[in-house]
Amino acid sequence: METKETIERLEAKGVKPTANRIIVLKTLHDIHSPMNLKMLETRLPSMDKSSIFRVLSLFLEHDVVHSFEDGRGVMNYELCEHAGHCSHDESHIHFYCEKCQRSFCMTEAHIPHVCLPEGFEAHSISFVIKGLCPGCSNKR
Repeated sequence: METKETIERLEAKGVKPTANRIIVLKTLHDIHSPMNLKMLETRLPSMDKSSIFRVLSLFLEHDVVHSFEDGRGVMNYELCEHAGHCSHDESHIHFYCEKCQRSFCMTEAHIPHVCLPEGFEAHSISFVIKGLCPGCSNKR
């Protein structure tokens, strides 16, 4: 992703394009898979953990990224593909590999419909499958 495209994407979401924000967005875009804070910290040695976390928090507020818990209590972040305000209708299943500890988006697999008891109102849903990814299962 070019810097100009990154700046335009941030501005479309109402985020001022600072150097740290541009770097985090480019990194998330270039990896093409969800990343947690520790992974971003490793890839961005010039930024401290608290700076990365502040950027991610701002990105969450402005629908630049979505977050999900990977089943280990670790938050993962992935880019929101909608321009402008996000309706969060792109929910999908995530897969966590227990061997390589990477998370994958399963955009082709849809989250099953869940019927809640009367009086309950869902605002979001998270669905994580744990197992071995193809790369790790082939190494056995």
